[in-house]
Amino acid sequence: MIKQILNRLPRKPSKSSDNREGGTSTSSSNAYTSSRNSDLASNHYANSSGASFSGFHSTNSGLNLGNKISQVVNAKLNGNTVAASFEALPNFRDVPNSEKQNLFIRKLNICCIVFDFTDPTKNVKEKDIKRQTLLEIMDYVSSANGKFSEIVMQEIVKMVSRNLFRALTSAPRENKVLLAFDLEEEEPSMDSAWPHLQVVYEFLLRFVASPETDAKLAKRYIDHSFVLRLLDLFDSEDPREREYLKTVLHRIYGKFMVHRPFIRKAINNIFYRFIFETEKHNGIAELLEILGSIINGFALPLKEEHKLFLVRALIPLHKPKCIPMYHQQLSYCITQFVEKDCKLADSVIRGLLKYWPITNSSKEVMFLGELEEVLEATQLAEFQRCMVPLFHQIGRCLSSSHFQVAERALFLWNNDHIETLIKQNRNVILPIIFPSLEKNARSHWNPAVQSLTLNVRKIFSDTDPELFEECLHKFEEDQAQENEVKSRREATWKRLEEIAAMKAASNEPVLVSPKATTRNPSC
Repeated sequence: MIKQILNRLPRKPSKSSDNREGGTSTSSSNAYTSSRNSDLASNHYANSSGASFSGFHSTNSGLNLGNKISQVVNAKLNGNTVAASFEALPNFRDVPNSEKQNLFIRKLNICCIVFDFTDPTKNVKEKDIKRQTLLEIMDYVSSANGKFSEIVMQEIVKMVSRNLFRALTSAPRENKVLLAFDLEEEEPSMDSAWPHLQVVYEFLLRFVASPETDAKLAKRYIDHSFVLRLLDLFDSEDPREREYLKTVLHRIYGKFMVHRPFIRKAINNIFYRFIFETEKHNGIAELLEILGSIINGFALPLKEEHKLFLVRALIPLHKPKCIPMYHQQLSYCITQFVEKDCKLADSVIRGLLKYWPITNSSKEVMFLGELEEVLEATQLAEFQRCMVPLFHQIGRCLSSSHFQVAERALFLWNNDHIETLIKQNRNVILPIIFPSLEKNARSHWNPAVQSLTLNVRKIFSDTDPELFEECLHKFEEDQAQENEVKSRREATWKRLEEIAAMKAASNEPVLVSPKATTRNPSC
């Protein structure tokens, strides 16, 4: 009887029930703190289980966001199955200005939840709500009319990090280096999560570019670690992601001056690893494009650090087999250096000669194109320092059996500046390349190459007839000597064949003295 009476008495509410029922009286800052403490666990729960978390309408549900997420996570960690609903938070226009920052932070916390996009049928409603929330906070950042507080910056960087910084997955790439030239025709790999990633990237871009973002305050959160992880994403196979990364990193470089040396050094390290270790990276072209803009802004005279970067990183980038993927951007960077400081032309040209391809004709054509751009910015003094090894290589290109290589080398004379440099140093250059020109004019199989060669010969003969005749006479003498050596060699082999035929009946070895053969060829 007494037990029945006691059961009818109201029990003292527990602390957990107080939290559930008294959520409307709890301040939004408490909700924010609670959600921050449980955010890492909630993100793990969303990724591992695929279940969704509760978002709440503060105007009608009366539930505390942070406590509710904590309950969901704790239930999951205790081994219980939770059926949670993912609901959109109210729009910014539906709350007073005093509550907009708190609502913004709550929306950022909602957007920290990461879904599995490999299965398009999974969490469709929740993904749509998250995308709509991302669009709302993106518009909020764009229209902000007051400086972002430190706590807001911290939450922004946290949300961006949760969504962007991930392990990049790619198809097997064992044979990609060997098939470097085929990669240009390969279909790019598209990330299934891009509809959400794109909005996150756009959000980050607007935040960095916003005049309301104080660089001195934001550098505490967009720090070296953040920059390094951002650079890691340049290896993404999705070209759309690399394009956004390029824009974001360039804006960060422009806004955070304190990070500039670190960013350059970090890009250097990526290049070193690519050149000397892996020869595999998807974002070299985009990184070079950023560097092209950075180099263009270098002050004069150039620092020693920048010159070392040219010699140790940019020039060796001509070595990898997959250079067609980024050669246009690399050539632009190299030319920018020469235009900034013409004294670097000698180092650049000798670097090109060091990595000049031997059996790869397509790569050789690219090198000739880059060489023309460098020579166009080269002054006479620097040209004279490297012209001897340079025109030995150009002479080999002129006599190439691959018509595109020979044709591209002959096109150098179409450039007025290069033609002037050659004419001014014709006494050194013409004797080096004359044999290649003469052989092309007499016997090259391609009519276009023959025609271009005759034009170049005419330029030299019109400029300096005496030098041209001297070179022609020397060439004919060399040809006569070469023919004489060839005939002697053929005579020696013929004599050996005759002696071998005479001794064919016997088993004795045939020993012929070269001196005896040359002295008495009739024996």
